[in-house]
Formats: sequence, structure tokens, C-alpha cells
Amino acid sequence: MQSKKYSSRRKFLQQIGGSALLLSTGSGAVLARGQAREQRLENRRKFNANDQIQIAVIGLGIMGNNDARTSLKVPGVKIIAACDLYRGRLVRAKELYGSDLFTTPDYREILQRKDIDAVVIATSDNWHSRISTDALNSGKSVYCEKPMVHYIHEGQGVIDAQRKAGKTMQIGSQRVSSIAYAKARELFLAGEIGQLSCIEANFDRQDALGAWEYTMPTDGSPQTVDWERYISGTRHEPYDAKKFFWWRNYRDFGTGVAGDLFVHLLSGIHVITGSQGPEKIMSSGQLCYWKDGRDVPDVMTSIMQYPTTANLPAFEVMLRVNFISGNGETSTVRFIGSEGVLEMGYRGFTITHHKMSKAPGIGGWDALETYPQAMQDELRKAYQAKYSVDDQRVQTSPVTIYRNPDGYDEDLEHHLHFYDGVRTGKPVTEDPSFGFRAAAPCLAANESYFQQKIMYWDPVHMKLLPGAGA
Repeated sequence: MQSKKYSSRRKFLQQIGGSALLLSTGSGAVLARGQAREQRLENRRKFNANDQIQIAVIGLGIMGNNDARTSLKVPGVKIIAACDLYRGRLVRAKELYGSDLFTTPDYREILQRKDIDAVVIATSDNWHSRISTDALNSGKSVYCEKPMVHYIHEGQGVIDAQRKAGKTMQIGSQRVSSIAYAKARELFLAGEIGQLSCIEANFDRQDALGAWEYTMPTDGSPQTVDWERYISGTRHEPYDAKKFFWWRNYRDFGTGVAGDLFVHLLSGIHVITGSQGPEKIMSSGQLCYWKDGRDVPDVMTSIMQYPTTANLPAFEVMLRVNFISGNGETSTVRFIGSEGVLEMGYRGFTITHHKMSKAPGIGGWDALETYPQAMQDELRKAYQAKYSVDDQRVQTSPVTIYRNPDGYDEDLEHHLHFYDGVRTGKPVTEDPSFGFRAAAPCLAANESYFQQKIMYWDPVHMKLLPGAGA
């Protein structure tokens, strides 16, 4: 089945002919995609007042603030309420969205309101599943930042709550809605790089903000932070500004580099390959440089083995995050196949074809050098007569370069899909099952690191196998 798919790739490219050509030159395909997106935006502007979606944002930190701004770019969306446990962010919300904005430190007050259609959840990771489940049970649609859950055992409960409520839920890994990933998926599934063997994916950072040492407010204290509510459900401990404002650095509240960044990488990998996830996960790493009290590593590598399925052979994924990279902030995902390499970057991708030489090797590392000289001469003469210079070369050439159009915003695209789902009920790009299949292997990668053991995951039924930890 696999070989038939890959043998048909040239036929596929002939069928999309003009599209592939425009993809290589960039402008035509990008223009067409951009025009289609603008038309969708224009169509949304035609909704009447009854189609307005009223939302609340729960958690107004970096991602909550970003999600609020992006949501307001969607025609017909209005923010009417906000929740945060730091008083200063509620003050700022009123500055941004109007003095009549309803604000509260208690998210339950938001869920009780009948005039709120959807909530955006951008809290610390430990609150994701609890608030998502409560919101769904209250009849709200949910946009929840990744990772969908803090612990693997919480995942099925969120999935069940969404199915029971019948409300729209989207997880916030924006690259799954990127047009670059959609086009890369088309070419990958058409066999453009041949049979996949492995994927190398990385996130590199080289500064304090990238390592989650965010600017602290001048008034952070137990008087301005609802600390007791924040630690509800965890062990009791005194107020700690770092654990509140730098929560990604602590296992009680965040999920480290795996939950924050591996999830982005796996989400994109699953979009392109159509895979449901790995079956075996191994991790290694260290806390190398950012020794600021955090209890998660700043350098981490995980190897994930993906099983053979009806559509894909087995392959291996190597994930790495390095907060002392020397490269600034970069991210690449390289899909390595038998006939080419597809490399995803921030704004697009390239595909480079390679073909093994038709001739077997001779000389160099070959055993030829160990034979008598007369035999070597005879073998070399026969080799040169049989194989041309071109036959002896590995053929490599860039063939496809794709870049998103200037100004394209995959974050906005992701939010557009969510609000379309809220209005029409149509499926979103990252529902809870997709979000959990991306998050759970990353949480298992954390467990592999901390427990120093191999984790085994069932990607179809979405559960750790017996004896693999929790």
C-alpha cells in the first residue's frame, strides 16, 4: 500500500501542476490563498447583531492577552468579561477593553453568566482541565491554550465533557491552522519525499524571556495576588512570586519545555503525517544554565517511536529544546524521507529532493582497498565501464520553496476556525482528541525524564499502557 502511494506522487503533482509551479515561485499560490482568506473575513463582517459572539478571557497573562487581541480581529466577537488572579491584569483589561468590562478573580462567576457564549482559557497549565470541564458543563464553547491538560489522566475527562456538552472546543496550537502546514501535508501525503524514515524537530532560545524569566510587576504580593485560589488543589505553601508569574518553570503549575514547546512541534507533525501519536517515548536532559529555582530542565531531548499504520511505515521523531542555544530563537522540523527532505520553518517550508546513486560504492571505505593491486585495477576498470559519472552521484536539488504571504497570521486563522465552529457547529482544526494526542506524549516525555524510564503509549485509545507510570 505504501509503495503504491509513493509511486503515484508524480501523477499527483501533474494534477495540481500549476499549483506546484506557483508554490515554487511563491507569489501566485500565496496570492490565491491570501485572497481566499480575505474573502472569508469579509463574509464574517456580514453577520448581523444576532450573530455576535460574546466571550470572556480567563487568564490574562502573555497568551491570554494575545488571544484576547486576536479574538477581537474576528468580526462579530466582543469581550465582555475577564478573569485573573492578579489584580493588576484586571485593571489593565479595563484599560484595553472598556470600563464596563466585568472582571473577577473567580472564574465561576463568569461561567454563571448567560450572556457569555465562549471562554478563552489561558491560565497556568494546572487549571486547564478543571476550567475547561466546568465551562463545557456550563454550556460554554472553549478555546483552551495548550497543553490541553496538566496530567495525562485528565485528558479523557475533558474529551468526554466536550462530547456530552456538544459545544465547540479548540486547543491553542496555532500551527495546525497554518496554510503552510496544509500545503506541506498535501505534498507529503502525495509522496513528494518518498517513504518517511525520521523527523528532527527543535526549538532553540537564547535569552531570559525565552527561558520564561518574565518581567515582574512592582506590586506583586499576597494583597494583589489571589494566592490561595491559585494553589487550590495543590499542596499548601506560602506566596511565591516566581511560582505565580513564572509558573512555566514549576511542575506543580506548568509542564516545562515538553508541555510548552514539544506540543507545538508534535501538533504540526501530526497535521502533516496524519499520525495519531507515538507508542514509545524516551527522554534525557538537564538543568544547565537557568538555575533560578525552577524544577524543570532547560535542555531536553526526547525520542518518540511511531508505529506502522495503514498509511505510514514506522518512523522516529527526535524532539529537542535548548534554552542556551547560541542561535537566538529558531524552530525547524525536518521530515526525512527516502526521496527528499521537507523542512518546516516559521513562515513556510522547503523540499529538497535526493536520490541514491544508481551505482554501488567502490573504493574509499570499501573493502576494495584490502585486495591485491591487480584485482583492484580490474574491479575499478569494470566499474567505470558499467556506471556513468551521473550514475555514481547522489542527486540533490531544491525543488519547492513555499512562504506564507506577508502579514499572514496563523494565530488569527486558528481563532477564525474556532469562532466559525461556535457559530455553525462545524468541526475545528484542533478538537480535544487532537489536542490530547499532541499533549499526552509530551507529558509522557516529562515522566520519562523525571522517572528515568521508557514510557509506552497507546495512541489509538489514548492511554498509558500498564506499568508505564501516570
